[in-house]
Amino acid sequence: MGFRKSGPASSADMFAAEAEGLVELAKPGVIRVPEVIACGVDGGQAFIEIERLDLQRPTREVEHRMGEQLAALHNVTADRYGWHRDNTIGLTPQHNDWSDDWVGFFRQHRLGFQFRLAAQNGYTGRLQEQGAQLLKRLPFFFADHDPAPSLLHGDLWGGNWGSCDGEPVIFDPAVYYGDRESDLAMTRLFGGFGSAFYEAYEDAWPLEPGHRERCDLYQLYHVLNHLNLFGSAYLGRAQELIRNLL
Repeated sequence: MGFRKSGPASSADMFAAEAEGLVELAKPGVIRVPEVIACGVDGGQAFIEIERLDLQRPTREVEHRMGEQLAALHNVTADRYGWHRDNTIGLTPQHNDWSDDWVGFFRQHRLGFQFRLAAQNGYTGRLQEQGAQLLKRLPFFFADHDPAPSLLHGDLWGGNWGSCDGEPVIFDPAVYYGDRESDLAMTRLFGGFGSAFYEAYEDAWPLEPGHRERCDLYQLYHVLNHLNLFGSAYLGRAQELIRNLL
């Protein structure tokens, strides 16, 4: 028997996007992903059913393999940034229109979208003023960095990976093709990844100069999303990141 998530019929598209994301991550065969058993609407309830996993706490060896395998996943690339469909980051819409311009994509569909949503949620004033300044300065962070459109998990925090049968496994994705550094920035936001993971990733595919500054930039997307989902407890952290970046 698989593991089933369900919700109102209106969430059918969200579950369908999750199912497609899991299939996309599984295609390269470089890291374990739970198999999608079924997805649809049943009895007025939308659902996704996936392979049930017996998760254990990752050992250092599993963390090392996770670093190697994530680097291999990021080596899977597309011709453009984005994806063939939209999905969600948590419960927030995530737009993935294909683009040849990473800075423009990130400005419009990632930070810009979250700032606009924050304004609708009542977070105006200083946050929006500094956000507008940051959006204008985005090209500065990419003067010497032209990232490949890597296959990304998209929501890679510590709760979305684990160890199963001694191997890493990833799940609950928000898939698109973008800068690999954005996945790594998310791993550093809430913890859950040990030093063996980062050492193995760096050995497999070293990060480029400027990645520490861009880490703040990519974390801001997720902090703003948490602000929009969960409220003002995340406002101070968002403003701190923006100040650091400016």
